[in-house]
Amino acid sequence: MPRTHTGESTLARAIRVLSAFEPDQPALSVSTIARRSQLHVATASRIVAELVAHGLLERGENREVRVGVRLWELASRASPTLSLHQAAMPYLSDIHAVVDHHVQLGVPDGDDVLFVERLSAKNAVINYSRIAGRLPLHASSSGHVLLAFGPQDQRERILRQPMKAYTGQTVTDPAKLRDALDLVHRRGYALLPGHIHDDAAGLAVPVFDSLGKAIAALSIVGPNDDRLTAHVPLLLAAARGIRRALNPSANA
Repeated sequence: MPRTHTGESTLARAIRVLSAFEPDQPALSVSTIARRSQLHVATASRIVAELVAHGLLERGENREVRVGVRLWELASRASPTLSLHQAAMPYLSDIHAVVDHHVQLGVPDGDDVLFVERLSAKNAVINYSRIAGRLPLHASSSGHVLLAFGPQDQRERILRQPMKAYTGQTVTDPAKLRDALDLVHRRGYALLPGHIHDDAAGLAVPVFDSLGKAIAALSIVGPNDDRLTAHVPLLLAAARGIRRALNPSANA
């Protein structure tokens, strides 16, 4: 039974409807949207109809609903990651051509890493991340560099809350995670073998702005073996290049 949200605005309900969509399931039935957004089906149906009328959602031939092109257009016009994406893409493409593994760019968003770009490799290892997908900061190599070089209050908040284990290697003990983040900070990169999937490893470095703030993580996801660290110099050089592209007058 959906919860009632007394006094909630129509805008707040519309946001919950839009938040029902996931990268792995881009098309949903109205009943699924209602369940995920915790709205009555009639309410969800009415909101969906209004969003469809404005082009923010679209209906398919089977009556399932997906995010509309209009919503993508509006988001792209003023995306806070647009300049970062434009600066990083040439470097991501170069890395991808060299390593032939998944290459991705993630930014911090709350307690997660939000992946704003991902270049896949044919026959590469499994990778749970998707463009516009998320992973918890504690579980991924990108998250580790963002925590290690990010604000201390964010790091302490993550350490205080429960942490999901994806495999037996995922660090969920606060003391062990603190030690792991200290190591990442000392050596300048994060290597997490088997933390998301047993057969995959993540290697990540931070991307800094002109003030030395870690604004993104540049990472490779490859086989869980001892060869991935050979790409650390390549990632670090690319991260410096992205910083220069974002801040032409900064000394990287």
